[in-house]
Amino acid sequence: MIPGGQPNMQQLLQQAQKMQQDLAAAQQELAETPVEGSAGGGLVKATVTGSGELQGLVIDPKAVDTDSAEDTAETIADLVLAAVRDANASAQKLQQQKLGPLAQGLGGGGIPGLPF
Repeated sequence: MIPGGQPNMQQLLQQAQKMQQDLAAAQQELAETPVEGSAGGGLVKATVTGSGELQGLVIDPKAVDTDSAEDTAETIADLVLAAVRDANASAQKLQQQKLGPLAQGLGGGGIPGLPF
């Protein structure tokens, strides 16, 4: 701090720049990290990135009932939705783990002299 209680602007700018770099690195890591979700006891598996982008979908042939195409289509649609939701929930948890500490740095006095 500069005498008189004013924050050192150079130091504040350096801290802000480091936080920005850390955030960008965490976001890049999330975009590259695969997260899986499943439904129906593993009959349908969805893979999303840590940032929530759907990357893959696997449907076990056991999920297909050849006797009733209409029921099978409805069941598979429900299982796909559930698997994608499960994968996205896991991706959100990963986001909180990776980005949470950075967000805490913005609040609660992460940068001295700033109100957030």
